[in-house]
Amino acid sequence: MASYDFDLFVLGAGSGGVRAARVAASFGARVAVAEERYLGGTCVNVGCIPKKLLVYASEVGGDCADAAGFGWSIGTREFDWTTLIANKDREITRLNGIYRRLLEGSGVKIIEQRATVVDPHTVAIGSARYSTGHILIATGSWPTVPELPGAEHAITSNEAFHLERLPERVIVVGGGYIGVEFAGIFHGLGASVTQLYHKKLFLRGFDDDARRAVADEMLRHGVDLRFETDVTRIDKIDGGIRATLTDGSKLEAEKIMYATGRHPHTRELGLERAGVALAEDGSVIVDEYSRSSVANIYAIGDCTNRIMLTPVAIAEGRAFAETVFNNHPMKIDYEGVPSCVFSQPPLGAAGLTETQARERYGAIDVYRSSFRPLKHTLSGRDERAMMKLVVDSASGRVLGCHMVGPEAGEIIQGFAVAIKCGATKAQFDATIAIHPTAAEEFVTMREKS
Repeated sequence: MASYDFDLFVLGAGSGGVRAARVAASFGARVAVAEERYLGGTCVNVGCIPKKLLVYASEVGGDCADAAGFGWSIGTREFDWTTLIANKDREITRLNGIYRRLLEGSGVKIIEQRATVVDPHTVAIGSARYSTGHILIATGSWPTVPELPGAEHAITSNEAFHLERLPERVIVVGGGYIGVEFAGIFHGLGASVTQLYHKKLFLRGFDDDARRAVADEMLRHGVDLRFETDVTRIDKIDGGIRATLTDGSKLEAEKIMYATGRHPHTRELGLERAGVALAEDGSVIVDEYSRSSVANIYAIGDCTNRIMLTPVAIAEGRAFAETVFNNHPMKIDYEGVPSCVFSQPPLGAAGLTETQARERYGAIDVYRSSFRPLKHTLSGRDERAMMKLVVDSASGRVLGCHMVGPEAGEIIQGFAVAIKCGATKAQFDATIAIHPTAAEEFVTMREKS
């Protein structure tokens, strides 16, 4: 590899690309990373981190309303969007700097320009050409907006983080986790929100009971949910937009945000020219070691045909570096990957849904609990939590763990370890509960549904 300018050239400085670059460099590889937008990728800049900060902000109003039940008197409340966004931007800038220092400290060359693949061993940056032993594609994904009249008037999550002011009325189109989360964010900050989804129930891929629980709570909070409804056209009007719906009715709002999925960000990278096979959606087709159809070109993260989650991309980045530069073949186990929707209340999940478990195992046992969280017995908030275990009848192994309620992500993370280790329902039952907590429900549920 000494005849090349670099041993590894990474396209994309998101979480996965940065992890791969740093680990490879720690094994002695000469590494370069090209990034045309912002260090840290989607997660740090227009994804997980700023989204969670906005979720926190949107929950404060509810916390203030809860306070009276605990004897607190809180005066006039005012929310300032510009202050929130400025503070968010300051934190993102800090994180950008951390990513820069991590790469530089590892000896990785950072090139803040767009890179394209010329051939299996050559990368172009403008008029410059760099030779490399290996190429790693880690360019992430991009929001998808369907083609319809007036689509140019819509925003996506990319723009939502940088609005000059909070819109009073918002239409959110889409039923994935991004749409559900932003519907909660806008509503919690004081906007009037209508969320549209073209099928019967949103959050496809999650457990049906959990999906219904989130929908029930959002409706209870005042979000206008409209299922089996879509937009046929968008027109610009004074002060905002007018959306024409599939039933012929019209909705007016200041903003319409599309959260209808994300597509691999691989267009015009020169991959096809280099012989890299792509799926119909543009994702790089890779094997279990992240290798593409070209022997020395690899791909990780959202631009591949696997799971679009930041921790998955990070794990893939490390596995790639171990495999290629440390002679330690490593592949990722995608079974039981936990996830969380930061809806209000949040949904956490690890393992199989009830439907998936029935398809794979046939006979299963289901344990389900729905209750009012202790906090709300005094706050007066009309909100319920839901917890569910899916168990293999034959072995007693817990196949799935699902929760809708406060701190669902924090709680499910711990139970995800138990599921990964193959814990049984009997072992759950033998675990002494921490009382009083919501999490204790998972080790005290005895009645099958």
